[in-house]
Amino acid sequence: MRASPALYPAVEILHIVGFVVLVGSILALDLRLLGLGRAIAIKPMAQLLLPVSRFGFVLAIGMGFLLFSADASHVVKNPAFQAKLLLLAAALINVVIAHAGSWRHVERWGDEAPAAAKATALASLVLWLGVICAGRLIAYF
Repeated sequence: MRASPALYPAVEILHIVGFVVLVGSILALDLRLLGLGRAIAIKPMAQLLLPVSRFGFVLAIGMGFLLFSADASHVVKNPAFQAKLLLLAAALINVVIAHAGSWRHVERWGDEAPAAAKATALASLVLWLGVICAGRLIAYF
């Protein structure tokens, strides 16, 4: 893939688009769960943004695998890449916890998310921003 002057940059751009869509939609929903934008109902917002975040995740992961495959023997030893994978795993575990827990009863929330949903939203913000930061640092190690 590195031999092509256009392929690697195109895959990298699609990877960036994927995580922008993913983290942008998650950021908006998490901030709403934490109390910002109370004029917007949580359930319809989630119904709009969760499919968008899934699309961004699939795009980012797919392109990420292609980027990894271009230089796997070097990247796998990179401490920033290792941190990114750990943060990504923690973020995905947080998603499972959120959806297996408080999100099962979203229709009962009303205008304010319960404390458990707020806790997973805060963890989500920290973890996904950590994934982005660690990913950006890969180029420097």
